[in-house]
Amino acid sequence: MTNPENSTPTTTKPTPTPYDYHYLLQYVSSIGKDMYGRDYTIADIDKPIISRLLCYFLKDREVAAAEKIDLQKGILLMGPVGCGKSSIMKIMNNFCPAPDKPVFHSCNEIAIDFNTKGYETILKYTKGSFFPYTSIPRVHCFDDLGLEPPGYYYGNNSNVMAEILLSRYNYFTSCDMITHITTNLNTSELEAIYGNRIRSRMREMFNQIIFSNTSPDKRK
Repeated sequence: MTNPENSTPTTTKPTPTPYDYHYLLQYVSSIGKDMYGRDYTIADIDKPIISRLLCYFLKDREVAAAEKIDLQKGILLMGPVGCGKSSIMKIMNNFCPAPDKPVFHSCNEIAIDFNTKGYETILKYTKGSFFPYTSIPRVHCFDDLGLEPPGYYYGNNSNVMAEILLSRYNYFTSCDMITHITTNLNTSELEAIYGNRIRSRMREMFNQIIFSNTSPDKRK
């Protein structure tokens, strides 16, 4: 019988794994305190979500399969304001090898950047999103999707993040380009902003992981 301490706590039956998820959650808490201050804690209601993220970034195939997480897709992390989406994704950088570490970007800042640089901004996160002199794509995490303003450059309006996601989808299918996203919005709200075409592609690109609506606001 598998030792429960060496199995993820999120499944109903113990799943074989080389990792001790109880210890890993403690380690996440320790990293969080180093990064965000000694008041950083993991609420019990958030532990299953963080365990799912851990199995993804550690590429724990057995647990990922049990959790129905596709390791070939990115993460779409959803949840209420202040539940800790951005901070936990940054903590996860400590659990993956260098090529897989996501580079973090504010969607709001990307839209503002577009207003001064135009389509050069979109190319930066799409065609230009490869390690130098290689065909290895960079992993990007776009923070607070759906809250950015419309892009406007020399009289042209653009839904900047929609353009970026569409292009990264094409590279996802051709070059295995991985994208992660955090958002306060639900799927219906995202579809209202970006359209059904983007929403359909997002289903292919992402594992959807959702914090509970009752997850406490860590900013209070």
